Parts: sequence; C-alpha cells; structure tokens
Amino acid sequence: MDLNTTLRTLGYVPVIEIDDANNALPLVEALIAGGIGCIEITLRTDAALAAIKTISKSGLPMTVGVGTLTRADQVPLCVDAGAQFAVSPGFTEALGKACQSALLPLLPGAVTPSEVLTALDAGFNTLKFFPASLHGGVAWLKAIYGPIPQATFCPTGGVQEDDIAAYLGCANVAAFGSSAVAPRALISSQNWDEITARATRMMSRVRAARPL
Repeated sequence: MDLNTTLRTLGYVPVIEIDDANNALPLVEALIAGGIGCIEITLRTDAALAAIKTISKSGLPMTVGVGTLTRADQVPLCVDAGAQFAVSPGFTEALGKACQSALLPLLPGAVTPSEVLTALDAGFNTLKFFPASLHGGVAWLKAIYGPIPQATFCPTGGVQEDDIAAYLGCANVAAFGSSAVAPRALISSQNWDEITARATRMMSRVRAARPL
C-alpha cells in the first residue's frame, strides 16, 4: 500500500480507542455511512488487536491501521491481526526495521528537524506530526516545508474543526487525524447514529478544503 497516496485521497483518519471488539463492525459501518474509509485503532486498550482482526476479516471497505505502536515486538502481533499500516508517536531504528521486515507501512512520529531527517534516512517519508497543537501546528508545517519539502505529514493531537482548511492547505500534509468523530464514550455507548452524523460533517469539511 502506498500510504502517502492513500492518506492524501482520504484526507482524514479517525483515531479510535475501543474497549469491546464486538463494537468494531457496527463502528466501521457507521463510519462508512459517513464517508470515512480509513481508521487508526490505537493499542491503548486490550480490545485493540481483536477489533483490528474483526475488521480486517470482515470484507468491509475500510483501511485499518494500528496506532500507538512503540516497540518492535508488537509488530508481528499487529501483522497477524491484519493491520494494513502502523502509526507510532515517535521513531526508533528497531521499530522501523521491524516494520520494514514485516512489510508493514509505518507512519513514525517526528516533531523536530533532526527527528524528521532521521526518519527520512531510514526510508520513511510520510510521518506523524504529534502532538501538532503543542508544536506549532500549521506554522510548524509551513516552516519545515522550506528546508525539508520531501517530508509529508499527518498531524494529530489538538486539531480543531476551524483549523481543518489550514492544515489541509499545507503542501506537506497528506491527511490529519483526531478522535472527534468517534470518541471512546460514543463507541462504548453504541451511539452509531451520532458517529455517522459526525463523520458526515467531518468529511464535508474535508472535501470543502480539499476537493477530490
């Protein structure tokens, strides 16, 4: 999978914390109904890998990634679950090599020029910018583009709805992520209609900012 192309096409990736794998399929159906085609399920709950496996085997048109990947020994478990890409809050050589060996596309985190260059040297040119709001947001992205235009980013962390057009207007942004569409509480309460409504509103903003 060409991760950069996929992210640029989609524009938005919901960041998901899920406590019960039985909620995975209705969640995905609700998101698809709202026009979303990609999700990142974080390894912050015990149900994450089971949820990824359920989605990957369902045949539903949803690209599913695994988030909060922090150790190389987690990679085989994520691959076995069917994750199509991985996201990490940072980058280590061991994590990068493990993902490359497993042919698992990785979106490693970077927030300084040195971290960006380290990831690029290791073969990763699509990076996670996290937490975006604490490290300069759009201003940082525009500043880093001048000296390092070959790096592409997916900003997450504090991205507000009013900021969407500015983020997607950056030449070096492929997509952005947030938990606003499907927060943990809405998933646990199985409020699928609200999640679909939020997804529809979000994708309307995304398409207004970046028409296909």
